[in-house]
Amino acid sequence: MTMPANVLTPDLIARLRAIVGDNHTLTDPDQQLPYVRELRDLYVGSAGVVLRPGSTEEVSKILALANAHGLPVVPQAGNTGLVGGQVPMNGEIVLSISRLKKVRALDPDGFTMTVEAGMTLAEVHAAADGINRLFPLSLPSEGTCQIGGNLGTNAGGVGVLAYGNTRQLVLGLEVVLADGRIWNGLSPLKKDNTGYDLRDLFIGSEGTLGVITAATLKLFPKPLEMATAFVALPSVDAALPLFSMAEEAAGQSLTAFEIMCELALDMVVKHAHNVRDPFTARHPWYALIEISGLKEDGNAERLMMELLETATERELLVDATLASSLTQQKDFWRLRESYSEAQRPEGDSIKTDVSVPTQKIPEFIKRADAAVAAINKDARPVPLSHFGDGNVHYNVSQPVGWPKGKFNAEQWKPIANAVHAIVLEFGGSISAEHGIGQMKRDELARIKDPVALDLMRRIKASFDPKGILNPGKVL
Repeated sequence: MTMPANVLTPDLIARLRAIVGDNHTLTDPDQQLPYVRELRDLYVGSAGVVLRPGSTEEVSKILALANAHGLPVVPQAGNTGLVGGQVPMNGEIVLSISRLKKVRALDPDGFTMTVEAGMTLAEVHAAADGINRLFPLSLPSEGTCQIGGNLGTNAGGVGVLAYGNTRQLVLGLEVVLADGRIWNGLSPLKKDNTGYDLRDLFIGSEGTLGVITAATLKLFPKPLEMATAFVALPSVDAALPLFSMAEEAAGQSLTAFEIMCELALDMVVKHAHNVRDPFTARHPWYALIEISGLKEDGNAERLMMELLETATERELLVDATLASSLTQQKDFWRLRESYSEAQRPEGDSIKTDVSVPTQKIPEFIKRADAAVAAINKDARPVPLSHFGDGNVHYNVSQPVGWPKGKFNAEQWKPIANAVHAIVLEFGGSISAEHGIGQMKRDELARIKDPVALDLMRRIKASFDPKGILNPGKVL
């Protein structure tokens, strides 16, 4: 449903400029560059104009004008998305929410906060921390990603195991619709059974149904203690029984269980800053495990020690190190969070973001390794998994010595198709937490249940009948 780009006339740009002001109307290509390309340069497009509204009312006026004239609009938050959903490709208006920065309400007793959508995730964390509360969404890009983008993609991250996806962390939304109307759904209620749940339609819609401008978020008690262990596994097959033991031992206190392969850690140690290998020997697989406690009574560490001792007896791990300080705990997490950064110096990287039933993760990884080897025996799989929620980032780095650009250009499609075929065979999903964007749009149309697709298209047509919002994305 791509709109023609040539309808954005100088007169319309002048009218848009009058809404947001000269300083927040960007027409110069150099000024627009950060808004028209994504981090990996997989998607580089063009914008007719970049607008940076400073209020919900300005967003409303922009969309009302755009809708009246059929002008396509690409909503954009921190531009950290990985599937091209935030990139304008055909001269659309870019509507950046990055100036919407207010904390509208803090309610420590009600365990909620209401924030505007342009706040970075780190700023949301700091605001919650200021009232001794926790907002548990955790992503490596927290310093640049914005909460509006997190909501628009239903972001996941490392906290899903204990707290759920972004969808589970939201009580209410404020959304500007395609025609400029403002839906005020900023309710702090945990129970509201008055009809259709509009909130959940917008979360994960990637800006195709409306522009999220503010949200009421759930907060949680801050853990007073955490036990963090980095462990070496004899094989990927050990991950499932170890995870099961951890869940049985810690229950809801198990706040993280991440696994990464040997090559992933090798790349991190080689390329990332301020990291070191916790072990003196190399191992096939590793797990990062965290147990949290609401009381400072040492129970988290006792549970962790018991888990590691039992796992050693059952030969589920070959080595382990328990963080002895906050600094060492951060060092362990830096090994995990440097994963994407460390792949870039190795050249091209074919990235997938999939989910399968947790109990099938080891088998899926082995099957995917074999499928990739059959396509290119020198390609280097670098899988990492948020194991507890079934999410696998099954990434593949280019063969050593290949020129940059060749691997992605020639083998992204066959490798991604082979991996996704196994995912679907296992009853999984081709998008666990990154969204569909433009990268997976055609594949979604091919594999999604036809009835589900029809319903999605009807919802899109109902909310955005002129098709101005993020054209060419998702559907």
